[in-house]
Amino acid sequence: MNKSIKKNDFNSIKKISIIGGSGSGKTTLANNLGKVLNLPVVHLDGLNYLPNWVERNKEERDKMIIAEADKEKWIIDGTYSSTLNYRLNKADLIIWLDFNTMIKAYSVLKRYAKSDGKTAKEEIPGCVEKMDWEFFSWVLKWNHKKRKGIISAVHNYQDKTLIFKTRRGLSNWFKKQFDGVKIEY
Repeated sequence: MNKSIKKNDFNSIKKISIIGGSGSGKTTLANNLGKVLNLPVVHLDGLNYLPNWVERNKEERDKMIIAEADKEKWIIDGTYSSTLNYRLNKADLIIWLDFNTMIKAYSVLKRYAKSDGKTAKEEIPGCVEKMDWEFFSWVLKWNHKKRKGIISAVHNYQDKTLIFKTRRGLSNWFKKQFDGVKIEY
């Protein structure tokens, strides 16, 4: 897809799926797009986790995700492969933050250092931002384990997919699309 979507095109874009690994900036982009486009934002981590980072039952979570994807308007951030194709099919626009592992690892460490014991950015009730080896290892292995599946999934939706390889590219695109508005990190 051409990365220069006309501003008027956003009048017909009511469903945006933002995908990528942990630390890629999905939540930040979703919140910023939600503000400028006045669309509701759904963070899949917020559906997946109960207080204290307890994972919700996957079947229950997937039903909740599908119910959100069936709504008229949304920006959904998260990859969650079990419902990925369903959401990509429903989306008017797919944004894949395909950043390298080191950028994502740095972002995760930076986010944790800045969190100071605060609630996770997705505002998951009862979940304080945390860092442990299991999560950091997941970030380090994500591209190797998940990227091929994403390539395969978005292949069917090339006409409505934007792929960003760098934060600078994403920031420049956002600024151009929205009359100089910068992404708030």
